[in-house]
Amino acid sequence: MADRLEGKTAIVTGGASGIGRATCKLFADEGAKIVVADIDMDGAQATVESIGAAACPHALNVTKEEAWEELMASGLGAEKNLDILVNCAGIGRAGSFEELSLEDWNAMVAVNLTGVFLGCKHACKAMRRAGNGGSIVNISSIAGLVGGSDIAGYSATKGGVTMLSKSVALHGARHGIRCNSVHPTYVDSEMLDPIVDAFPDRETMLAGMAQEVPIGRVATPQDIAYTILFLASDESAMVTGSALVADGGQLAGLPSKHSG
Repeated sequence: MADRLEGKTAIVTGGASGIGRATCKLFADEGAKIVVADIDMDGAQATVESIGAAACPHALNVTKEEAWEELMASGLGAEKNLDILVNCAGIGRAGSFEELSLEDWNAMVAVNLTGVFLGCKHACKAMRRAGNGGSIVNISSIAGLVGGSDIAGYSATKGGVTMLSKSVALHGARHGIRCNSVHPTYVDSEMLDPIVDAFPDRETMLAGMAQEVPIGRVATPQDIAYTILFLASDESAMVTGSALVADGGQLAGLPSKHSG
């Protein structure tokens, strides 16, 4: 299929890299106009240059409500129509729970949870004004469904995204606004860069992670972008309030260690 988003306008936060960049490119290939929103304007501009006229960059600190208000007022063009929001911006901190600093906890809450809340809030307002419904896709994680002893703060914020998405779905349903969350396994993107130093090299790190994924590899940003595309498109018209897991079977069940 082609042109699955023809005529639609989308905002993608975190569009400067990783899943966000892959999503912007895929959306453009499918006919959407894209606002590449990120605090990293160099990265956002690089994404735009890789797409062309269908995309434009916009500086956005997702933790600031005034930044969201400005984006909705000036970043959507004269029509101010918004059909799709992908809340992809996120950060992570790993380490011992007892050593987790309040500064790192607050940073993750601000970006991963407050940023998604603000995006959903202002997207709902914009979509209701336009009266055409819409789709909000919030990027959570498998860590938003199960805990992790060394990623407690990250897991807590992503779990918040899971429940927030369900609540927004119920709020938006009567206005034709859908909201779903996506839960990837490990993704080979810039998000993994901070932990590479804990391994001999990136290949060793990815090989170890792949052993935990039944399908035998970690995800690529493109893998997750296609999952997001489904939820953004009209093909998922009856899907709202769902937590769509894209984990290669990682959470399906216990590993095969019971038969010798």
